Amino acid sequence: MEEKESVEIYLNSSEETLKLGEIIGKSLNPGSIIALVGDLGAGKTVFVKGLAKGLGVEEEPNSPTFVIMNAYLGRMPLYHFDLYRLSDEDELLGIGYDEYFFGSGVSAVEWADRVSGIFPDHTIKIEIKIPESDSEDSVTQRIVKIEGNKKWVSSFKNTVEQVFPA
Repeated sequence: MEEKESVEIYLNSSEETLKLGEIIGKSLNPGSIIALVGDLGAGKTVFVKGLAKGLGVEEEPNSPTFVIMNAYLGRMPLYHFDLYRLSDEDELLGIGYDEYFFGSGVSAVEWADRVSGIFPDHTIKIEIKIPESDSEDSVTQRIVKIEGNKKWVSSFKNTVEQVFPA
């Protein structure tokens, strides 16, 4: 089992969520899997739009809520899954998710907590939370926790800390 590490990042706008996704997209390799968790409206799809930009995808991703998965071409393929309406794990098995997860692209999975048992050890888990606050700023603020392979998180952390100082 891989040694894991995590980092927490505080974002103040949807533009920063896009930027974080873009930075992560530039750091990924074929076969990378991003498991996104967060409440409705937390910014998962906004993050994926940034991820797509970092992967060189020219088309802007839309949430594939009704079709479960959309594919986009960039420097490597992006497979964008949305499991919000998934009735059970068998439905995901029926579309052959493993061909995407273990293929030559990057898989970004919204609502990953609905089927958490399917993800391999090398998955990067990203949890996006809206902070509890009475402040008007909480509408755009997000707390993003990124957990993954210790080596990847350590190298990634330096870049993120320069772009998003604490």
